[in-house]
Amino acid sequence: MRFLFYTHSLISDWNHGNAHFLRGVMRDLIRRGHEAVALEPADSWSRLNLFREQGATALETFKEAFPELRSIAYGPDFPHEERLHQAEVVIVHEWTDPALVARIGQARAEGGRFTLLFHDTHHRAVSAREDIAAFDLENYDGILVFGETLKERYLQAGWGRRVFTWHEAADTSLFHPMPEIEKTSDLIWVGNWGDDERSAEIRQFLIEPARKLRLTTTVRGVRYPNDALKALEEAGIGYGGWLANTKVPAAFARRRVTVHIPRRPYVEALPGIPTIRVFEALACGIPLISAPWQDSENLFRTGQDYLTAEDGDAMCRQLKAVLEDRDMAEAMAQSGLETILARHTCSHRVDELLGILDGLEPGADRTEQETAEAAE
Repeated sequence: MRFLFYTHSLISDWNHGNAHFLRGVMRDLIRRGHEAVALEPADSWSRLNLFREQGATALETFKEAFPELRSIAYGPDFPHEERLHQAEVVIVHEWTDPALVARIGQARAEGGRFTLLFHDTHHRAVSAREDIAAFDLENYDGILVFGETLKERYLQAGWGRRVFTWHEAADTSLFHPMPEIEKTSDLIWVGNWGDDERSAEIRQFLIEPARKLRLTTTVRGVRYPNDALKALEEAGIGYGGWLANTKVPAAFARRRVTVHIPRRPYVEALPGIPTIRVFEALACGIPLISAPWQDSENLFRTGQDYLTAEDGDAMCRQLKAVLEDRDMAEAMAQSGLETILARHTCSHRVDELLGILDGLEPGADRTEQETAEAAE
């Protein structure tokens, strides 16, 4: 099949985690013999920030890392309809401009023979509800969301009749253990500061524990304000700025433990949705300790695949235990990796996507909920 992905960016993963997942999905589709092409706006904020930081080398670096992937940048005069009518499946990410989302839907309504899906991987359905409500999704065949709670929000709001849960996952052709790399320090956190959505949590679950335990610690990510950089420096934490996602597995391999600090909207309003960093860290076989997060969909084996800490003191205790007990750390690493390989690879998600597409063939006009009710 010929797949066309409208994404915020495929080339840039600067503060843009969805690029990780789409790259893995597209690579798996191509390995299976499908065609997969991405379209991205030439002026997307992720792309512009990456090019501003990395210059002309950014595009070449992407091509070297992912030679099989193809992304086309579009501007105001791009012939979208021409591209759409060459595709069999079109997947439109929720960072796409609302006017373009409607235009693509109109092309589907006016005789487009492609299956059209909308893809939501953010918390705006609860944190900026009016943004999602503004999308015209009437002519979309289905909606993919990365968690059951987000699916419920869509159904309750009437934003789509066919809504499917499609979690993110790890690209295990990239994210895997690297035992040949020597471990040289204690703790790493790969994450962005963001829009004050977890500022207090980063201080409580990362900065203070690292300071109290005097851990050799590294932070990689972007959008750290001056006060955050000062807090890292005062805690003796090294800050390295943006890290290309292709280099994250080696960074994990050099450290003994990592942490997960979910953003507040996911904890408070969308439980059950981990960030993609959880999948990727576990796929690399690094022990992970998480700030409070409710795995309501039982994606993992809490306490076995990863540990939790209810507050900063508990995080200190958990970090100390993992760093001092190598057998415990190894058991966690193996358990987390086992769960990823069994359930949460991009290949698993492609299987799920193809199953969803089979159900959206002509005549399959019932919602997922209606189908379940009919089976009862």
